[in-house]
Order: sequence, then structure tokens, then C-alpha cells
Amino acid sequence: MGAFGEELAARYVGELGWQVLERNWRCPIGEIDIVAVDGPELVICEVKTRRGRGVGDPVEAVTPLKHRRLRRL
Repeated sequence: MGAFGEELAARYVGELGWQVLERNWRCPIGEIDIVAVDGPELVICEVKTRRGRGVGDPVEAVTPLKHRRLRRL
């Protein structure tokens, strides 16, 4: 499910005209699902795939801990 969602997200940002630089970029402290550029802007994407909203909105899955980790990455 996760790989499917990341593929859809990468296609979507590509259709927006963003250039995808990396997918599933890893380093010792974690992973970034999609690293892209939109003109002069570096864009970091955290992809959350859900079958429905029964388990909550995907944005709810990005916890404060995940926010801090993404900032460090």
C-alpha cells in the first residue's frame, strides 16, 4: 500500500511540473519519501496512504515527532 501511494504521489508532483530528485532517500536518522524541486524551492514530501478515512486523516499520522525528524533530515 505504501509503495503504491508513493508512486501516485511522485506522478502527481511530476504532473505539477516538479522535478523528483529522490524517492525513499535515507540517512542514519531517517527517510524522506520524496525529495523534489519546484523552481528554486526544495520540496520534502511525506506520503501517507490510506484506504479510507476510517483510521483518520493522513495528516493526523504526521506526529510532532515525525515533524521534528523531517526538519532534521
